[in-house]
Amino acid sequence: MAWLLLGLAGLVEIVWAQTIKPTQNFTRPLPTLLCLTLMAVAVYLLSRSMQTLPVGTAYAVFTGIGALGAIALGVIVHKDPLTVGRTVALGLILAGVVMARVTNPE
Repeated sequence: MAWLLLGLAGLVEIVWAQTIKPTQNFTRPLPTLLCLTLMAVAVYLLSRSMQTLPVGTAYAVFTGIGALGAIALGVIVHKDPLTVGRTVALGLILAGVVMARVTNPE
């Protein structure tokens, strides 16, 4: 269950990251409310997963999922460049997330 909560937290973090820019430096009330709500949900789910998982593992996986998703959405939605270096970096992040999962004793 902790890994499921952690995965959900990572997915919410991906969406949350996409809501930061539309707040326009937190000057727009509705986008800001959405952004802060998603942030709170992501951190809540992360904290629930940390009741079972080690803090370092949970946080590393959480941020890894967020980074992978944010970069992927940037490439797909915003047409950010996907260079060889970024592709290698994404692969290393993914490998780290997978390794953290499979080597966790839980």
